[in-house]
Amino acid sequence: MIKYSVVIVDDHILLSQAIAGMVDGFSKFKVLYTCKNGQELVDKFSESPKFIPNVVLMDINMPIMNGIETTAWITENHSGVNVMALSVEDEDATILKMLKVGAIGYLLKDTEKATLEKALLEIVENGFYHTKNVTNLLMKSIAGNRTEEIVLKEREITFMKYACTELTYKEIADKMCLSPKTIDGYRDVLFTKLHVRNRVGLVMYAIKNKIYTP
Repeated sequence: MIKYSVVIVDDHILLSQAIAGMVDGFSKFKVLYTCKNGQELVDKFSESPKFIPNVVLMDINMPIMNGIETTAWITENHSGVNVMALSVEDEDATILKMLKVGAIGYLLKDTEKATLEKALLEIVENGFYHTKNVTNLLMKSIAGNRTEEIVLKEREITFMKYACTELTYKEIADKMCLSPKTIDGYRDVLFTKLHVRNRVGLVMYAIKNKIYTP
């Protein structure tokens, strides 16, 4: 069975080890290594491609290089790596900062084991994971913002509506009777056209412009 690789970045060593043991127990995931701060992760990424995982579980408050700074660096330099925040921080401003710099999910550290596994699966299969609270926060944050006028084709709008669901890109391709490569093309064009970095950005744009209603 192919397993998705995970890296944990957290300065609380005992907690980090406990989370690693939990993730290693999930059938589709394995932990490559853990880091105590963002700078350690940057150094690992720079050392060898074999140290670049599918998913990074990212704490927020860390010395030297915190989670927000590290997530922004990953988004800029390794956009194919999925970052999910795993923190005790539950302030709306912190959550929004993480999402804006590229995190595609946000969980609190008191999350149940089953929820963590579900979130990891949705991230690697669907490209994002949102709890109801995070979705509501995103809706509040974009309410009242002026809509930028961008012309979207009918097929792009259809794709965006599907992208706001739990369907994988492959499943969206099947729904639209298109090849996965064509769907990847739609995604990349929309990322550029809408100035977004990931699937979360597409969802935020779709909600803001009333293309999709949760």
